[in-house]
Amino acid sequence: METAPKDQTQNPPQKPAMASCRRKVKEDATFFEDVKDHIDEFIHASMDEHKTCFQKTISKMFGLSKAVAEKQAEEAKGVESQLPLQTTVSD
Repeated sequence: METAPKDQTQNPPQKPAMASCRRKVKEDATFFEDVKDHIDEFIHASMDEHKTCFQKTISKMFGLSKAVAEKQAEEAKGVESQLPLQTTVSD
């Protein structure tokens, strides 16, 4: 009697983590159908898929904040001088 290799019997093959955190099932789906599909997808996702999605989301957030900071710094370079706003009050 042949036995299967240990690594196959102890660790069942898992599907690889998905490439995208969210994929639309139907392009013409209503809002509620899309939400239902999204919830089903979330519930049935593996821990690896949740982990990958979380990491991508955090990376995107930091990437966007970095891009905004760079754009603001670039715009600030174009400003030659800034004078403080002065107000006077007269009686």
